[in-house]
Amino acid sequence: MIDPLNDSRISRILEEALLEDVGMGDVTTEGILLPDAIGRGDIIAKEPGLIAGLDVVHTLFQIVDRELLFTQYMNDGSAVARSARVASVEGNLVSILKCERTALNILQRMSGIATLTRKFVDAVNGTRAKITDTRKTAPGLRILDKLAVKIGGGVNHRFGLDDMVLIKDNHVAAAGSIDAAIDRCLAFLSAKKYQLRIEVEATSVEEVGMVLRHTGVHRIMLDNFSTDEMRRAVELIGHSVEVEASGNVSLQSVRAIAETGVDFISVGALTHSPRALDISLDLAPPSSQRP
Repeated sequence: MIDPLNDSRISRILEEALLEDVGMGDVTTEGILLPDAIGRGDIIAKEPGLIAGLDVVHTLFQIVDRELLFTQYMNDGSAVARSARVASVEGNLVSILKCERTALNILQRMSGIATLTRKFVDAVNGTRAKITDTRKTAPGLRILDKLAVKIGGGVNHRFGLDDMVLIKDNHVAAAGSIDAAIDRCLAFLSAKKYQLRIEVEATSVEEVGMVLRHTGVHRIMLDNFSTDEMRRAVELIGHSVEVEASGNVSLQSVRAIAETGVDFISVGALTHSPRALDISLDLAPPSSQRP
């Protein structure tokens, strides 16, 4: 699991996010509050869902001011009720307000992704299928998006183009055939001595048969198959390799897809169109302020 408190990739994202929002300084807060004003902000869930990103925003507050005290009242992955206090941060109010919007943006997006992921995970409960994400993430935020999927109970697909070989329709078109695409990738991996898994997208049961002629393939993606076609493909594959279903997956259809016997169901909507969970940061009155 990614460790938000010690992962340099996350620290870089947070520093860039702060620079984007704060710029040269929070002129409103600095104009209203004394520099040494002390107080507390409570992070409140405004609707039920799954909380995700608390460890990340803890890191954010520490980047701005190491004297801030961040207290979590629940862990990432916990279900929250409306009006639940999920965390608080105490210390210099200028520092707290400097972080407010960035912290809430992160919590709201990550919690929205985790909440949606859990709905899909619950929908396939009792089947062999695991819910997985895609690379359809917000640019620059992939590690946070995929961490939220994990918190929601899903599994991560590849993080980037260097993680694994995934031969898709455009690769097949460029190579001329599935056979040529697979053979070229196998030769490339052998020449480079890369130890990478290979997944191949198939658009028909016939193409599944073509893929199965090759040794060295680890997973077949069934792209936009009907449930009847999926069952035929799963039977043909016979669990000799992993099977992933992809394309037009919804909460209404995911159970039927899982019941075909596939191992993974990839859902782009987890990260390309989640609804943010409504979360706020409410301040207690400060101990001092400008006259």
